[in-house]
Amino acid sequence: MISRNQRINAFINLGKFISDPLNADYLEELATLANRKNNWFTPENTIESLKAIGEKFLAEENLITWLNQYPELKSSQKIGVIMAGNIPAVGFHDVLCVLITGHTLLAKTSSDDPVLIPALLQKLIEIEPAYSDYIHFVDRLNDSDAYVATGSDNTARYFNYYFSKKPNIIRKNRTSLAVITGNESVDELTALGKDMLQYYGLGCRNVSKLFVPEGYDFTKFFEAIQSADHLYLNHHKYFNNYEYNKSIMLINGVPHYDNGFLMLMESSAPVSPISVVHYETYDDIETVKQFLNENAEKIQCIVSTSEAIPNAVPFGKTQQPEISDYADSVDTMAFLTNL
Repeated sequence: MISRNQRINAFINLGKFISDPLNADYLEELATLANRKNNWFTPENTIESLKAIGEKFLAEENLITWLNQYPELKSSQKIGVIMAGNIPAVGFHDVLCVLITGHTLLAKTSSDDPVLIPALLQKLIEIEPAYSDYIHFVDRLNDSDAYVATGSDNTARYFNYYFSKKPNIIRKNRTSLAVITGNESVDELTALGKDMLQYYGLGCRNVSKLFVPEGYDFTKFFEAIQSADHLYLNHHKYFNNYEYNKSIMLINGVPHYDNGFLMLMESSAPVSPISVVHYETYDDIETVKQFLNENAEKIQCIVSTSEAIPNAVPFGKTQQPEISDYADSVDTMAFLTNL
């Protein structure tokens, strides 16, 4: 089995490669190719996602501290990984978990992200050729000893049916929420806009619903995010969604707030369409906490400065997860190291 030091050094060096300014042209070419395959993956967003991988997940101290929490494998197994493709390289964390533990990866990439994961793993093999025996891109996962699969609520039912006889992690739809106190600064509100709109709201860590105090005035929030208008007005897929959702609201007479590229609509539903964020008002924070508890299985993270909201993420940080922030709060490393 490939040694622990080989595994660690390979990923550290991959991180250094991604983070090195001398390799900026490589990242730009990769981002351009990814954008040709998927227009939602703008080059700017893709480069930001890749740099986050290099600077956070693969930073030497972060990687070693994280890995030291888990036991070394007794034997390597084949892990089938079905990846999401909603934001650039979102499947990389699962890839990292499988390979850094010493398992063999059987990867099924998303049709929405066919470029980035293969390119990163090709670079990993160039850095550590021994990894060529541990990385396989496949169409079928029949040979897997265990599974890690990410998809929608509908595909999760399919995964549960086909993968139930072997150990598995099966993820469903999730979203993120924000609890507003009314005392937020302009900078915090600007950062909240990023939590909502980065990657065009397609990620499970994007805020799709707000809880605001009774009588809250959204003017300050809209003013705080207005300077980002060009990012959304000039992206045809996003703006088509905005115009479509706006027309539906107008035809149906649905009350809403609109700043020209984002709409806020009162709704109890936690998940909102692209270009729309839902909100509810509250006069007692306990009612908000009750909602959060009752919908915990649907919530990826919560943004707030309120001391009443435990484990809240700071404004502007939802799309900057730590290496130990697991999707659906299921510890992938614990699962893999205890097989």
